[in-house]
Amino acid sequence: MMTFQQIGCVAWRRPPNIRRVVRRIAMLSMCAALCACGVAPGMRMRQPANIPLESGGPQQEDKQLNVPITDINLGLIARMREAERASQQDWSALVAPPAAYSVGPGDVLQITVWDHPELAAALGPQTQTGTRAADAPAGFVVDQDGTLQFPYVGRIQVAGMQTEKIQALLEKTLGKSFQAPQLTVRVASFRAKQVFIEGEVHAPGTQPINDIPMTLYDAISRAGGLAATADQSRIALVRNGVQHEINLTDMAARRQSPSRIVLQNGDLLRVPARDENGVFVMGEVNKPVTALPMRSGKLTLSDALSQAGSLSSSSADAAQLYVIRGSESAAPHVFHLDASSPVAMVLANQFDLQPKDVVYVDGNGLVRFSRVLNLLLPAINAGLTAAIVTK
Repeated sequence: MMTFQQIGCVAWRRPPNIRRVVRRIAMLSMCAALCACGVAPGMRMRQPANIPLESGGPQQEDKQLNVPITDINLGLIARMREAERASQQDWSALVAPPAAYSVGPGDVLQITVWDHPELAAALGPQTQTGTRAADAPAGFVVDQDGTLQFPYVGRIQVAGMQTEKIQALLEKTLGKSFQAPQLTVRVASFRAKQVFIEGEVHAPGTQPINDIPMTLYDAISRAGGLAATADQSRIALVRNGVQHEINLTDMAARRQSPSRIVLQNGDLLRVPARDENGVFVMGEVNKPVTALPMRSGKLTLSDALSQAGSLSSSSADAAQLYVIRGSESAAPHVFHLDASSPVAMVLANQFDLQPKDVVYVDGNGLVRFSRVLNLLLPAINAGLTAAIVTK
C-alpha cells in the first residue's frame, strides 16, 4: 500500500488533468479538516444558550438544558462552607440520660430464695452440657405477655419492671406462705432488647442490650470496630422509622462525644462503605477512576485528581476543569475551575466534592485537531487512490 506522499508524487508525474484532480481533492480535504475542527469528536463542556422552551405545547427533547456554570473562587467556597454548617443535622434528640434496665419478654431471671432449697429445684438443672448458644440458661423465662410464673406466687406481671421492684413484689407475695423470706433477683440472660448493626464493621449482626447502657461507641466496639472501608462521616441511625445521619469526624472536630448517644431497643445502626459515595473522574486525565473519599468522609477536588493520576500533560486543557453536581436530579449544577495556574490548586484543595459528583477535564485544541486528522486521512488516501486508478 502506497503512502499519501508516494501517491502524491506519482500523481504529480501524470498528465495535467490528474494533477488537477489531486489538487482539488487536497483542497477539499483541507477545507473539510478546518471545518471539522469545530465539530471535533469527543465530549466538550460549554455554556449552553438560554433557549426558553415554548409554552402551550409539548417540550422538545432536543432543546438544551439551561445548566448554570459557576466559577470556583474563594467567595464560592466560603458560601458553600457556610451552607454546609447551616445544614448540619442536629443529633441532640438522640441524647438521653441512660436509664436502668427494665425486664421484657424473653429475659431469663435467676430467682434465689434463701434457706428454702426446695424452691431451687424450680430453676431447673444448674449445669447444662451440650447446649446451643441460642438455648436459654437455667432460670425463669418471662413470657411473651410479660408475665412470670413462680412457685407459691403464681403468675405475676413483670414486664417493664426493674429487678429491685420484682424482688420487692416477690418478697411481699411469698410473705403469705413463708416467714420473712429473703431472696435475690438478677437477669441471667438479656434477650428482650437488642440493636441491629450492619455495614462496614468486622462483626455485623444483632447485639443485645444489657444492664449497662449501650452507647454508639459501645455498639461499634461490640461489632468488632469499624472496617478500613467504612465511611465515618455518614453513619445512619434508624429509630422509629426516622433516619439520623451521624458524622463522627465532624463531632470530633466540634469536641462533641458520640458516647452521649445511647441506643434504644430496635435501633438500626448502619455504617456505609466509602465506595458507595465515590466521585467519577473522567476526561483528559492519566487514569479515569472512581475516586473514593477518605476515612473521614472528606474528598476535595485535588484529592480526586490525585487519585486519577493528575491531568494529562499532553492532551488536557487545564483551563477547562469542571465539576458536575446533581446530574441525577432535576436541577444539575456545573462548577468551573481554571487550573492553568498552579495557584488554582489552592482552590481545588478547598473545594469539597459530594457523592456522585463528576469531575471532567476537557481536551486542548491540538488534540482535537489531531483526532480530526486521524479520522479524515484514511478517507483522503482512499480518494486519491481511486482518482489515480480511474485515470
